[in-house]
Amino acid sequence: MPVSAVARRLGVAPATLRTWDRRYGLGPSRHTGGKHRRYGAADINRLELMQRALLRGASTAEAARFALAQAPGTVPDAEVAEPFGLPEPAEAPDRSLARQLRSAALAMDGAAVQRLLADSIADAGVLASWENVIDPVLTAFGAGWDGTHARPEAEYLLSECVLGALIRATPVPREPRNQRPVLLSCVPGERGALPLYALAACLAERDVGTQLLGAAPPADVLAVAVRRSAPSAVVLLARREPVAEPRLFSRLARGRQRSRLFALGEGWSRAALPGKIEMLSDLRQAVGRVEYVLLGR
Repeated sequence: MPVSAVARRLGVAPATLRTWDRRYGLGPSRHTGGKHRRYGAADINRLELMQRALLRGASTAEAARFALAQAPGTVPDAEVAEPFGLPEPAEAPDRSLARQLRSAALAMDGAAVQRLLADSIADAGVLASWENVIDPVLTAFGAGWDGTHARPEAEYLLSECVLGALIRATPVPREPRNQRPVLLSCVPGERGALPLYALAACLAERDVGTQLLGAAPPADVLAVAVRRSAPSAVVLLARREPVAEPRLFSRLARGRQRSRLFALGEGWSRAALPGKIEMLSDLRQAVGRVEYVLLGR
């Protein structure tokens, strides 16, 4: 099966499958006569195992390692495999919390979801909570279980609760360490801005001031916003290939005030980006690079 067909079957974006292939080696193993590669039954089984592990609370990297460790075609029983070879919750409280968060969302218990998110952020900080709890559960809901969508009403509830938790975890620095703000925005047409809210919260924890445009503005509006706010850096999020337009950076680079430009998200292709645009692969790298570029630490 081609990547587009596998993406439809699993309920994920083609860009997500390409990211899993590039980062973790969970890609197609069959070759056709042309340049295109095709997913076989064993490849798809491994992806389904990865989805199950994500829903159990594993991080993306852990889920990928688990899927790759299984024999081709193996689909372990959900009860027998609990918790999919991962350490027990007592050894890994973040995994236990991820499972609790998923269960609360599926039960449509908004109060419990909010409490779990608040506890995770208070205990571990935004970055660790995003990597080990929030993002794995969001990814699992978006991916679905065995190729089906995992209750969209629960995904909507979880997304709204995550948004609220991240906003509450983003204080406005009284004395930001950067003189000019970091402008964070989705590209036109992008709908999922939660990684930007997580980035704003992480930078706020480090007293770095940001200016966030959560609703993706049209290109003209974004260009005006950059010109008027004169940010020290601009981070553009694109999670889907169809909306990632590299030429947008050229529009933002015009004017007297120069800003460092970053591309965040799996929608971007490094090869297609202009030479001076820096690619950010994930939230941890984004936090580290923005802080280092602006402040040298």
